[in-house]
Amino acid sequence: MNKLEEIVARTRTEVARRRRLVPLSPASDAAPRRPFLEALRRPGLSLIAEHKRSSPSAGVIRAGLEIEDVVRAYERGGAAALSVLTEEDSFGGSLDDLRAAREATELPILRKDFIVDPYQVTESLVAGADAILLIVAALSSTELAALHEQARAAGLCALVEVHDEHELELAASVGAELIGINNRDLATLSVDTRRTLELLPLVPQQSIVVAESGFRTRAEIEELERAGVHAVLVGEALMRSADIESACRELTV
Repeated sequence: MNKLEEIVARTRTEVARRRRLVPLSPASDAAPRRPFLEALRRPGLSLIAEHKRSSPSAGVIRAGLEIEDVVRAYERGGAAALSVLTEEDSFGGSLDDLRAAREATELPILRKDFIVDPYQVTESLVAGADAILLIVAALSSTELAALHEQARAAGLCALVEVHDEHELELAASVGAELIGINNRDLATLSVDTRRTLELLPLVPQQSIVVAESGFRTRAEIEELERAGVHAVLVGEALMRSADIESACRELTV
């Protein structure tokens, strides 16, 4: 069992436990969604700045920082949107992080987690997410289509994440408006930043493309923009910076 399979199996067990303990129904009084997709359509390459406490590949990334301070620094630094890791065991996140970010900033927020069950879509909506992540490699084609449609019906944007040409075809088949190309192989955890540029010509023309994993410098951002990428998701490089706001601004100005 590779790392992705391990996390997904654990997630399915944990979601089943939460469903028993905390039954949820779609909240008619949920706060209005912030326009995640529209935030990435502005001129130039948009930055999705990520709050990530730790990861399986990097271990603890940054301890001792309040999430409110981080996301406010991202907002001041020019980020177009936020990503908040909510997976607990491997990434140290929680839905409380998502709620705290929602209170601290006006930016639209992606819930970054291993979404494998309809319960999590409702959970994301209630917690204040504006978008969710759907990882094609973690889902059957039937699950992907159903979760993508559920998110759309709930008013949530879905970032459909792919790693190869086959997964990209599956993302296109469900009509994904927002496609993330992850340069990290979720089975081996290795990173190849050329993957984004290799898959980019195959993305449906109407889809917005987000480049994910491994990007750290302004030069890399400028190369992505020249290639036609619409947005880049950066977490670890920003979280490790001594001055998060300045590091964010360096990638957005």
